[in-house]
Amino acid sequence: MADSDELKDSLDFERPIAELEQKIQDLEKIAVSQQIDHDSEIAPLRMLRDKLLKKIFSELTPWERVRLARHPRRPLTSDYLETVFENVVELHGDRVFGNDAAIVTAFAELDGERVLMVGHRKGRTTEERVACYWGCAHPEGYRKALSKMQLAEKFGLPIVTFIDTPGAYPGIGAEERGQASAIARNIMEMSTLKVPVVSLVIGEGGSGGALGIGVADRLLILENAYYSVISPEGCAAILWKDGELKTRAAEALRLTSADLLRLGIVDEVIEEPPGGAHRDPEKMADSIRTRLGDLVRELRAVPVDQLLEQRYRKYRSIGDFQWAEPSATPTQESAEAE
Repeated sequence: MADSDELKDSLDFERPIAELEQKIQDLEKIAVSQQIDHDSEIAPLRMLRDKLLKKIFSELTPWERVRLARHPRRPLTSDYLETVFENVVELHGDRVFGNDAAIVTAFAELDGERVLMVGHRKGRTTEERVACYWGCAHPEGYRKALSKMQLAEKFGLPIVTFIDTPGAYPGIGAEERGQASAIARNIMEMSTLKVPVVSLVIGEGGSGGALGIGVADRLLILENAYYSVISPEGCAAILWKDGELKTRAAEALRLTSADLLRLGIVDEVIEEPPGGAHRDPEKMADSIRTRLGDLVRELRAVPVDQLLEQRYRKYRSIGDFQWAEPSATPTQESAEAE
């Protein structure tokens, strides 16, 4: 049901739905206060809302899905840490420089399984976002993630990572402290971890910032999340020198969940509630908990040698291509004809 804040936060293509829900809510309040039956007026509005939901969200463009991935009300890692996991014990620091708030690491229970949870943390309020650099991690964040993953390996605990970042922090300090090498080392070390690793893209999956905690036995993505080498705005600015061509760039990047599944980049897409995860966070959390829990149990049963071999083959097979015999050039064809 839409309140005034939800109406204010709604995206342009969501507005007709939000306005309908506001009308439904107003009629329901009147019905309760006046003890009058308004079902004959409310029922058609609900039917219209459901039709609009189905129509609008089945026709979303890639850029509109990017906007949904950044929706101000979309559930974040911090939300899922409370709703998907239990008995959470957060771990801090990289034992070298400091504690990066943009990466959260914690021992927790997932659907009855003890795991290490690692995720990007964006923050909800302005103060939190500033502290978390809007989910853009520094080298100490990636080093924290790796040290805790190695601790999980020591204890034989599966690792679950939640990806939601525009990219790694691009500041001078981060570069001076080894941003690129920290991400590269994480990619290398995660490829040989002797415990199951499951990663889920819940919102934005931006470039190396995502890869730094995204090497996994199973990579999943939520229906309206995206995963890309660069943001549409960045792509447009580089290719066409015009960030306003982001809609065109989003289409060219093939960054939607459907594209990524078809291309073999992700292993599975988790369907979102009608209208997106932000419209029913509890249902979304239930779906995530169940699917990730099943995958962790499935991967636990795989012998370590086989697990590592499958992980290696998974990444070696991405971008597979076949050689084709070169066709004759027009010059060759003319010579043969003579």
